[in-house]
Amino acid sequence: MKQVKRIKVLHVVGTMNRAGTETMLMTIFRSIDRGKIQFDFISYSEEEAHYDEEIRQLGGRVIRLSRTNSVRQHIDVIKKYGPYDAVHSHTLFHCGIANLAARLSGVKIRIAHAHTTLDKSDRLLRKLYIHSMRPVINTFSTHRLSCSKEAGRYLFGEKLENWRHYMYFPNLIDCSPFLADQEDGVKAFKEEEQLENNLVIGHIGRFMDAKNHHFLLEVLQSLLKKDAPVKLLLVGDGELREEIEKEAEKKKLTRHICFAGIREDIPAMLQSMDIFVFPSIYEGLGLVLLEAQATGLPCVVSEAIQPEADLDIGLVTQIPLANGPDAWAERILKMAAQKETDKEKIMNAFKEKEYALNTGLSKLEKIYNLS
Repeated sequence: MKQVKRIKVLHVVGTMNRAGTETMLMTIFRSIDRGKIQFDFISYSEEEAHYDEEIRQLGGRVIRLSRTNSVRQHIDVIKKYGPYDAVHSHTLFHCGIANLAARLSGVKIRIAHAHTTLDKSDRLLRKLYIHSMRPVINTFSTHRLSCSKEAGRYLFGEKLENWRHYMYFPNLIDCSPFLADQEDGVKAFKEEEQLENNLVIGHIGRFMDAKNHHFLLEVLQSLLKKDAPVKLLLVGDGELREEIEKEAEKKKLTRHICFAGIREDIPAMLQSMDIFVFPSIYEGLGLVLLEAQATGLPCVVSEAIQPEADLDIGLVTQIPLANGPDAWAERILKMAAQKETDKEKIMNAFKEKEYALNTGLSKLEKIYNLS
């Protein structure tokens, strides 16, 4: 019997730690037919990342590079571990480097994927880099994907309708774990962290400037002034965690906060919350916001959240950060009791918005010429 050639895709992500884009890629990797397609991942870190071992267990490779902006090193990787049928880049303006290298290596499918709406630096050199890389991306990418229209405009330019092979590609999640009852895990966690008989305000995200944990502490202070029995549940880790912990201690908030760290049981974490709060300063879409809605949680979010992230089932309310922590506290108390329990309604919303995993996988297989 003739052996079917597997499609090989090289994902350029940077480091496969737990975050929105990386979690979505792992959901896709677990769900695709790995007899027909192989994923490899470029890492720019010498340290082992959260998902690296699972990638290897699923048959993929983690390839480490020492120089992120070296076209030569990317070409060497493609030639050594390829040939690749597609290079799929997720690293903002750095996508230009990877896709230029892919073009010079003869890779036919070169994808630039936009996941955010803002760059964290406003330095002149960074602005010049963005100005120079955008045309490189648009010249050497055969496909342009974005998780929201604003993310696409930020990476590719304002006139998306003029770009050939542009596609809005919704972030994908598997809803089933979030719809399933996690009662045992929730009960054990709440007892362990003494969350019972409290209004649990939840947030999941990396401790970084964009996620705005400082504002969350201010909101917590406002809630406590109203004598609300509140606990703030923070799931995640990152470079600013120690700073936030010290600020919480200084403000005498530590006993009202649960720093849960990185968790594998995200569905149970979400089901332990009464409301999800997402005060991001900028955000491409916010995969965790979709997960929160899949759980039926009411969500209070900032103006930075893209409209595509709202499933339109009455769970998301948007409030500007400029309104201040007191206004956020009032909105949280108003929304906290408005959970959605109709699972069929939630699932139908995911299908209508094209966030359902099967729909996205079909789109991706077509792009990779798998179907």
